[in-house]
Order: sequence, then C-alpha cells, then structure tokens
Amino acid sequence: MQIYEIIRQRRSVRTFEKTKIDQTVLEELKEYAKQISNPWNIEVRFVFMDAQEYGLSSPVLNGEPMYIAALVDRVEHGEEAAGYAFEKLMLKAVSMGLGTVWIGGTMKRENFEKACGKADHERMPCITPIGTPAKMSLKEMMMRKGVGADSRMKSEKLFFNEDMDHPLKTDNMDIHDALEAVRLAPSAVNKQPWRIILKDGLYHFYEKHTKGYLSDAVGDMQKIDIGIAIAHFDLVLKERGYASELIISDPEIRVDEDMEYIASIKVLR
Repeated sequence: MQIYEIIRQRRSVRTFEKTKIDQTVLEELKEYAKQISNPWNIEVRFVFMDAQEYGLSSPVLNGEPMYIAALVDRVEHGEEAAGYAFEKLMLKAVSMGLGTVWIGGTMKRENFEKACGKADHERMPCITPIGTPAKMSLKEMMMRKGVGADSRMKSEKLFFNEDMDHPLKTDNMDIHDALEAVRLAPSAVNKQPWRIILKDGLYHFYEKHTKGYLSDAVGDMQKIDIGIAIAHFDLVLKERGYASELIISDPEIRVDEDMEYIASIKVLR
C-alpha cells in the first residue's frame, strides 16, 4: 500500500488483541527504526519495551503487548525532529498491520522514562503502544467522539497563498495530496495546529499555539505535531517523485499573534 493511502486509512488504536507481536515483524520494525532520519539531522532514539516485562500500562489503552518510546536531546527543533521521525516509524508499523496511537500524557511518565533509560539530557515526549488492533471498545469510541477524532478543519482554514487572506488552491494533484496528508495528520487533542503559507515558491509551516501544551518533560507538544505534518507532506511528495529541502528562514509574513514560524519546505522535481 502506498504511503498516501496508509495516511488516509490510519486511525488511532487503543484496543489491542492480547497476543505477542510476531518476532519477524518486530525485528523488521526495529531494523527500520535504526535507519530513520529527519531533515533537522537530530538523532531520535527509539526504545521497544515489553508491557508485561516492565509493568507498563495506560488507562486509555487495553491489551497492548508492547510500547515504543521516542527520545530526543533537549535541543532546538528537537520536538519537530521527534514528531517527524516517530511518525515515520508509526506509519511503517501501520503498513505492517500493527496499531499505534500517539500518547503524550495519559500514562505514568516516570515508569516509562525508567523503562526506556531516559538520560538527563533527553526528553521522552511521546510513546506509542504497538500490537494487533482489536474491535474498538466502547471507551475508545467515546474518547474518539470526545476529541472529534474523525473530523478535520477544511483546507481553506489551514493552507494559504501569499498571506492569511487568500486560501491556497492548486491544480497539481501531487501537491494537493501532500497537503491533504497534512490535513489528515494526527495531533494532540486533534487541535491541528499547523498552518501553511505558500510564498516565493516555498511552503512555510507555522504553529498556531494553544495554551497548555508546553512542559519541561515534553517540550512544546504542538511542535511535535508540526513535525508530524511536515513528515506527511514530505513522504507523499517523495512517493510522487519529488525531492524536498527544509529551510529555516522566517519570511516575515504578517500572521496572527498566536502563530509562530517553524520551517519552510522547498519542493524540487
């Protein structure tokens, strides 16, 4: 299955079959994790943890046999790099028939940080369970309904041409699909904090801040969301035969006060 279709079909999974992951599948996923890169060239470390062995659980999950933690140094752009790299790993897991879900707060953080061997210079912003998806529980259905998990903002509220007054329209279906992949990206409590402005041939990514998503343990959770969005944009473009270059240079476009420039993507054929 192509990455665009994986992005379109994926969902957050919180209910799992109580069975171990096939060892061949697990080893393939671990090997893939070792070679994941990100455009910030910041190392993101992945640790696979058996839930029973380490006594790990989350009140929003059921039946999960294993977890993966992502760890990154406390450096500038570390959150974006972690979001980008971890989403690549999670999409790979989904392509192999496994379920995943971004977990940033609904767990005993100290237990997971101890299990994954987090160093003082690192953050463990997020984890994911992995396992075989089971039938969705009533609790899971209620959680999805509570955060509006199946709804997304319309593209004209997210993507703009030149400035914030002109919604972006494109006849290029590859670009259209890359933007749609951004629109469908997962985010903390489904806030969808990304905004993109196309100007001077560059796709400028901004974070639209919401209060309450900044902490010492995680960093800026919504910057992780922007990393996920950039990964979706980048992966679909590459699947369609494009190259991309990440540039960090604020174009100084007039934007809303609660918006922060993050990075720009130059699309190359």
